[in-house]
Amino acid sequence: MPVTAPYPELDEILASMGVAGSRISEIDASEAGAGNISVQLGWEVEVRRRFPLAEEIELPLAAPALAGRTLLVTGSGRRLRQISDDPLANIGALSVNDGGTTATLRTAPGRLFERLTSELNSHLAVHNDQVERRDVVFQAVVHAQPMNLTYLSHIEAYRSTEAMNARIIRWEPETIVAVPQGIGVLEFMVPGSPELMAANVAGLREHEIVLWSKHGVMARSDLSVTRAVDRIEYAETGARYEYMDLVAGGRAQGLTREELHTVVEAFDVPTTLA
Repeated sequence: MPVTAPYPELDEILASMGVAGSRISEIDASEAGAGNISVQLGWEVEVRRRFPLAEEIELPLAAPALAGRTLLVTGSGRRLRQISDDPLANIGALSVNDGGTTATLRTAPGRLFERLTSELNSHLAVHNDQVERRDVVFQAVVHAQPMNLTYLSHIEAYRSTEAMNARIIRWEPETIVAVPQGIGVLEFMVPGSPELMAANVAGLREHEIVLWSKHGVMARSDLSVTRAVDRIEYAETGARYEYMDLVAGGRAQGLTREELHTVVEAFDVPTTLA
């Protein structure tokens, strides 16, 4: 269920971003400065005490639905595994102005980045689209580069939504429960490009996790940052099983469609995948 009042405090959300960043790193989905996290807050939150330095910036795209809202966003080049050690050094608070074309960026004196993530356009576009369509009061968006999912997307036979889901949801009953819409698969597009941004927004309308072929994934959640990471972890675990089976010569059966259907019925899963 969505986040409701009383809303989490700023420090709670910053801490959850640290936990999420650490977990992404633990599953080898964020080498060096790869990966980024953003959280959209639709309630009034005091950020000036934690982020006292302010500057006006132009947003990489218009996000009118986000006017008056605050986004917490990781800095470009920052290592997700280090957020938990010092969130104020690795995160900026973005307060979107009326019209959605500019914002006030607030940071801490000890910040270790010059600008926010290079994928800011994709984060903004997803948040703006979800607020515009569903008026979500909270949303977390996580971009990571899980090794096995990314590897499978280099194989043409896996590079479609139908084929990828058929292969990765068959390994554990929990996967279809945790990721009922499955994973949307996009073709390769230049990172940070308008084409990727638009395709990603469309994909995340139908799915809660999208695979950017030959690059990585983006996941969203209305519940928490860690729930978005959970979706990545479930999908990546399925991809790891699939890779193991490829190496073994495709000898394992996995769950049959009939077995998956019994799981769907038992847990009343809203899915069309089984």
